[in-house]
Amino acid sequence: MESEEKPSFVTKAKRFGKECLRVLRVTKKPNKEEFKTIVKVSGLGILIIGMLGFIIQMIKQLLF
Repeated sequence: MESEEKPSFVTKAKRFGKECLRVLRVTKKPNKEEFKTIVKVSGLGILIIGMLGFIIQMIKQLLF
């Protein structure tokens, strides 16, 4: 069996910091068109989930 040492807290923290910096370098601020699309998709998702909850609540009240 191969014995692997558990990485220390400092090593984990450094790795986490490097990953955070990598993600921040890749990300960018969305332009106006991307932002509008994100808002539309999010709103549609919220609407669908709300309607499902409402329908389930109505079925529950009708049956029980």
